[in-house]
Amino acid sequence: MTTNNNKSGIGRFIADFRAFISRGNVIDLAVAVVIGAAFGRIINSLVEDVITPLILNPAIQAAGVDKLEELSYGAVRYGLFISAVINFVVIAFCLFLVIRSFESLKRKLERKQQIAEAEAEAVAEEEPNPEVVAQENLIKAIERLTETINQKG
Repeated sequence: MTTNNNKSGIGRFIADFRAFISRGNVIDLAVAVVIGAAFGRIINSLVEDVITPLILNPAIQAAGVDKLEELSYGAVRYGLFISAVINFVVIAFCLFLVIRSFESLKRKLERKQQIAEAEAEAVAEEEPNPEVVAQENLIKAIERLTETINQKG
């Protein structure tokens, strides 16, 4: 009897775990972590292979080291700190550019949607209401009939 309870407990545990894993936000988070790690490698390469050689090499060579990470004062390895700060600034700047681009695109799409809605409203206003047209035609017919009766009378 305890084995049945144990199996149902394990089965319930597995079902709960499957539900947890298949949640959208868990999958989104996993994708974000993987993409973030890849993006981090790109930024590290940008700093180490592009920015450091182009901009910081004169200062690094003046300090008598081959790499930024090797800068130190005694046991204090401030080169690693400088490298981490540069990485942070570059990552923050890249994210700023990406977010700014997405926000700009979002604003453009919102403007297009607003224009489309305004055009749809204008078209709806231009189309006459069939009931109003029928009433206007009826009034005109009654007015003509009244004129005709008055002319004969």
